[in-house]
Amino acid sequence: MTTPPPGLRERKKRATREALREAALRLAVERGPDRVRVEDIAEAAGVSPRTYNNYFASREQAIVSAVTADREARIAAAVAARPAGVRLADAVTEAVVEQYTNTGEREHRALLLITTRTALRDAFLDTTAGIELPLTAVIAERLGNAEAHPARVLAASVTAAVRIALEGWLRPAGSAEAAGSLAVGGLLVPSGSLADQLRAALAPLAPAFDAAEQGGQR
Repeated sequence: MTTPPPGLRERKKRATREALREAALRLAVERGPDRVRVEDIAEAAGVSPRTYNNYFASREQAIVSAVTADREARIAAAVAARPAGVRLADAVTEAVVEQYTNTGEREHRALLLITTRTALRDAFLDTTAGIELPLTAVIAERLGNAEAHPARVLAASVTAAVRIALEGWLRPAGSAEAAGSLAVGGLLVPSGSLADQLRAALAPLAPAFDAAEQGGQR
């Protein structure tokens, strides 16, 4: 089934959201996150503060959105794109790792800010909640299960595992432990490899995914 292209209103909303998050990141990099106001972001994006509040609840949310935008949809799409013969647990794990670690220079700048500010780290962690609904839909489709309950449980477990992995990865930032952290290309890596953290957090879910797949094949 082909998804119809978005209408003019939806395209304008997407453009406004993108302009706001890009302005938020640029100003945060230039001035430092603590010196950026909502009014500054709105002015830079050419909208009113009231319009800004229709899209983001805080400056931290806007800054974080520059690196996390549409990630939940990309994770679900990556799982759906895996061949049917690929184990579901592997498909989900690789999709999550790919979308959280395949970053460019722009994302590195945002992540550098995120790892050094408590409010930004909290906003970054909160974005994991968005994974659940789109992942529920794609898991249910893979399982051939009209009832979404098992898929929702699995997707919620993935969401929790991802948050735990990110908490472990970000924990040393801003503390004495950060002194021994590794800097790669300007990106502070607080606690080693994020890919390894994600895989370790998701590994315990594999038996549940396997059981759900086997049940769906009966």
